[in-house]
Amino acid sequence: MTATENTPSAAGIELEHLSPVLIVDEVEPCVRFWADRLGFTIENQVPGPDGKLVFASVKNGGVEIMYQTRASVLAETPDASAELRGHSTVLFIVVKSLDAVEKAMAGAPVVKPRHKTFYGSLEFYVKEPGGNTVGFAQML
Repeated sequence: MTATENTPSAAGIELEHLSPVLIVDEVEPCVRFWADRLGFTIENQVPGPDGKLVFASVKNGGVEIMYQTRASVLAETPDASAELRGHSTVLFIVVKSLDAVEKAMAGAPVVKPRHKTFYGSLEFYVKEPGGNTVGFAQML
């Protein structure tokens, strides 16, 4: 069976959308990063008892990213502490104009500068305020 063939258990399942939920210490700087730099809309804002956001999502076109505070996860599931340690995520977003995105990301910590890949894209990677790495790629 090849990677393009459906396995019997997957037959008939249609996936519609993937929205990662990134667990961070603070939601506000993360959603502002996307809204201020790339024009994402901030949606689904859920404040905690102190008025600070414990959850929010950002969306632009078909890209949606959700953020939830570590504290709110632990408040709901105290046994999740070990589960939240040591995980790493890299978001990979294909864009039409890497030049425009690179300008929008000016000042963000660069993880890997612009480079051409063997698989036919031009890419660069930055860190967003939650500490997650975000890669942007333009297909050549």
